[in-house]
Amino acid sequence: MSTSTTASVSTHILDTSVGRPAEGVPVRLAARAGRQADWQALGGSATDADGRCKDLPALPEGTTHVRLDFAVEPYFLKKQADAQQEAPATRDSGAGVFFPEVAITFAVVPGEHYHVPLLLNPFGYSVYRGS
Repeated sequence: MSTSTTASVSTHILDTSVGRPAEGVPVRLAARAGRQADWQALGGSATDADGRCKDLPALPEGTTHVRLDFAVEPYFLKKQADAQQEAPATRDSGAGVFFPEVAITFAVVPGEHYHVPLLLNPFGYSVYRGS
């Protein structure tokens, strides 16, 4: 049993449309202490070549809820631009980005670690509590 007074959070992103990690996606972390409390921005990071954020800020003592904000639009715009250079007549040419941001909010308890992977594709996403 853990004796820590705070929870901890990690995440990674897998682009399921290509079966690879999503590199360079900005991730912001916010926390609050109680359902009615205001969100406190804690900072953020960006995913590395393995799609992981290894340096997210620590959660403050008393955190009960966490929000991860993934800014996926720049990732998809770059991906679209790269695809246009390779095959200018692709179906999604100029389609824009359906989900420019993904915000995930979840409850935490002290002493637990929460790994929250984001499975991402241009027209959908899924999250779960990993290990």
